[in-house]
Amino acid sequence: MPRVNHFEIMSEDPEKTIAFCSSVFDWTFRKWSGPFEYWLIKTGDPAQPGIDGGLSRGEPVQQTVFSMDVPELDPLLEKAVKAEGTIVQPKDPIPGVGWFAAVRGPDGNLFGLMEEDPAVR
Repeated sequence: MPRVNHFEIMSEDPEKTIAFCSSVFDWTFRKWSGPFEYWLIKTGDPAQPGIDGGLSRGEPVQQTVFSMDVPELDPLLEKAVKAEGTIVQPKDPIPGVGWFAAVRGPDGNLFGLMEEDPAVR
C-alpha cells in the first residue's frame, strides 16, 4: 500500500520561504546537491510521527503535493488513468534518486508518486 512519505512546497522566492518556515515552524533546510534547485526540509525529530519534505523554486501551487513511495510507477500510473485520474507530470528521472510522476484524481487532488532507483541518471 503506498504511504505518504514526503511533501513539496513551491516558491518563487525560496530564501524567503525558508526564512519564514524556519522562524515560524522551526523547520531546518538543507540544499540538495542534485541537478536542480531543491532544499530538503526536516520538520522535526525522526523518532516522532510525521513526514519531511522538500522546497523547489517555482510558481506556488494552491495545494501542497504529498508524495508516496511506490514499488513500481508504471502500473500505478495505469491504475490512476483507469480510475478517471489524469497524469499531470509524466514519469521523470531524478538522478541518483529514482523516478517521479504526479497524478490528479477525478476530484482535483494532486498526488506525487516516487519509485526509488538510485541507479537513475
